[in-house]
Amino acid sequence: MNVAVIQFPGSNCDADALHAARLLLDDSAQFVWHTEPGLPAGTDLVFLPGGFSYGDHLRSGAVAARSPIMQAVKAHAERGGYVLGVCNGFQVLTESGLLPGALSRNRDLHFMCRPVHLRVENAATAFTGAYTAGQVIEVPIAHGEGNYYADPETIARLEGEGQVVFRYVDNPNGSLNDIAGIVNARGNVLGMMPHPERAVEALLGSEDGQGVFRSLSRSGVAVGA
Repeated sequence: MNVAVIQFPGSNCDADALHAARLLLDDSAQFVWHTEPGLPAGTDLVFLPGGFSYGDHLRSGAVAARSPIMQAVKAHAERGGYVLGVCNGFQVLTESGLLPGALSRNRDLHFMCRPVHLRVENAATAFTGAYTAGQVIEVPIAHGEGNYYADPETIARLEGEGQVVFRYVDNPNGSLNDIAGIVNARGNVLGMMPHPERAVEALLGSEDGQGVFRSLSRSGVAVGA
């Protein structure tokens, strides 16, 4: 699976993302700078990493969502290509319209950085097939604006159509319905606040994040760029 890790000014989890992708998916995974007009030929997975793109100017992810590369990312998703947005990457996905809802300030207004427990709500997606429904995993968070919000109609649709794939066991940030990660209606775009790429080796304290990448590997190759 060919992987492109997008780098924005202020990305600080890009190296973590690249390491996890090379370890579990593709040892030739590569960085792509945000001003590039397109993705490398044959890209299967676009990884939008965590960090503070553009210093969270205006709103987290708002400026990055308008970077030149995002037009190619949107086209990739429309073709059925996989897109994974983690933390700031999730924020970019909501700001760009690839996922519904928004991420706002944490309930207690503090930056939070610690392991949390997630429950796998839907194990039938390209990103979660290596897990089992109801499985509880440990993955770290590191965010100040991870409080997921959407209007009641959107929340009902996400819940009713199985688009909530990860839920906090003990909600750290106030997210509606304890939502930690969602997919789009087609199931090829995942946004999540916790960092699976920081939980892929025992040395890091947990290997539970491996399931996201192993699920993608099992899912095969989507429509390349």
